[in-house]
Amino acid sequence: MRCPYCGSLETQVKDSRPTEDASSIRRRRVCPDCGGRFTTFERVQLRELTVVKKTGRRVPFDRDKLMRSIEVALRKRPVDAERVERMVSGIVRQLENQGEPEVQSERIGELVMEGLRSLDSVAYVRFASVYRNFREARDFHTLIDELSQADPDEPPPPKPKLSTRA
Repeated sequence: MRCPYCGSLETQVKDSRPTEDASSIRRRRVCPDCGGRFTTFERVQLRELTVVKKTGRRVPFDRDKLMRSIEVALRKRPVDAERVERMVSGIVRQLENQGEPEVQSERIGELVMEGLRSLDSVAYVRFASVYRNFREARDFHTLIDELSQADPDEPPPPKPKLSTRA
């Protein structure tokens, strides 16, 4: 692990313990060259995954990219970061447990849609608009209708008030 202060690759682990949710390991490190102390969080990776894009291009799976795309959909939404982390960890676990080294990008998108649907309906619509490449306002109406039919306990969204300026 590279020292963030001097760049040395010879850091030493002083303490290591699992995080509270056991999804990663917290390591306290010290650099013998500059004496800098820092903490790293390391995750166990079950297998190397490759994402197959719609174009057929293959790229290594990047958990951070997945997290960033979900965070964009959740921007300014009142969702606890711990719930987001659990959702991302669950998606990664599902992908790793499928037994295949390659995963279609569409499969990742569907898993994100499922997770966001239960986490936050606004983020779900935001993500869907990009993932499904919405082109017209009626695409949003269709998705919102699907969403409201799937959850009958949730009240329908209020109708927008039209301005009657003269």
